[in-house]
Amino acid sequence: MKNLPNFTHSLTQLIASASISSTQASWDQGNLAVIQLLATWFEQLGFSIEIQAVPATRKKYNLLAKLGSGEGGLLLAGHSDTVPFDENRWQSDPFKVVDKDNKFYGLGTCDMKGFFAFILQACKGLSAKQLKKPLYILATADEETTMAGARFFTQNQQIKPDVAIIGEPTNLVPVIMHKGHMSHRITIQGQSGHSSKPSLGVNAIEIMYQVISQLMQLKEKLAHNYSNQAFDVKEPTLNLGAIHGGDNANRICGHCELDIDMRALPGMTDSELIQLLSEALKPLAEKYPHRVSFNELDPSSPSFEQNQSSGLVTIAEEISGHSCCAVNYATEAPFIQQLGCQTIVLGPGSIDQAHQPNEFLAHSEIDKTEVILTKMIQRYCL
Repeated sequence: MKNLPNFTHSLTQLIASASISSTQASWDQGNLAVIQLLATWFEQLGFSIEIQAVPATRKKYNLLAKLGSGEGGLLLAGHSDTVPFDENRWQSDPFKVVDKDNKFYGLGTCDMKGFFAFILQACKGLSAKQLKKPLYILATADEETTMAGARFFTQNQQIKPDVAIIGEPTNLVPVIMHKGHMSHRITIQGQSGHSSKPSLGVNAIEIMYQVISQLMQLKEKLAHNYSNQAFDVKEPTLNLGAIHGGDNANRICGHCELDIDMRALPGMTDSELIQLLSEALKPLAEKYPHRVSFNELDPSSPSFEQNQSSGLVTIAEEISGHSCCAVNYATEAPFIQQLGCQTIVLGPGSIDQAHQPNEFLAHSEIDKTEVILTKMIQRYCL
């Protein structure tokens, strides 16, 4: 990269602006500092700026920057938040960029504030007069938790770019398919009592034991009846994530909760998975009236698929030098796709670094990413 010092400066400031997104209020932070940084930088490059407060969040904002006019064009999108971190497992300050061993270390370098530093470099020297179609930059809030920013943006925006690229870390491999994600809490309401007289109570843990048995059968059913060979984990998954119940060894457990997540394949609907879950729990709900229930923990994220024969996929494969692929994790792609544009996920860095201590972005990604972004802008805007 010709302007590596400028890239490093931008990355350093973005990482220093903490914007952790968490369902736990003690961890959760606003993202306005990051949004204002990006707004200032893109405005200096001639972009028009719109900052939107995201409803029902803790002081979270989206940014939309636009250069040029007309219809169609290119949208480069990413999220401004990061996950929490375990300070004891980091070998450096997560909010300070450390340039070591040909890597930039810092929280969000890879996932995914670094992408915005790349965009800034690719946009330098552009002017609105050059562009035949507009270039949009979108920075969203709360991707790491509820995806509230992307949901709000797609529900309220009128823009319709021709194509969108979401810069999640994919090692610059075009991702055209991923699974959905939904999470539910199964609750058992028992009846507490003294453990010496089991007949006077209803043990919620014992009912949950039967629930887990039903869920394991559902897990086998999903693996047997659904498959997509594009994924390395070919079946829909069901994970038993957390369980809480009881308070003492000599008391009958009166309440128990199990948190699960399910990841649907493209083509499966949320309602289909919920129906399967409901059918699995129905026998126990009938056996124990008013004691078995389940509720959504967080808003679900749908699966994503972009037609492999679309023009964007062909061009992305040509420019990146990689064939398209499918991944198991979820992104904002299905929401951005609702704008009516061809959409892919393509960005620098490895997903293996995301959500990990000592997160880094390798120097080897720099020149390759700048070339890809520059060529995409030339192809869809100039």
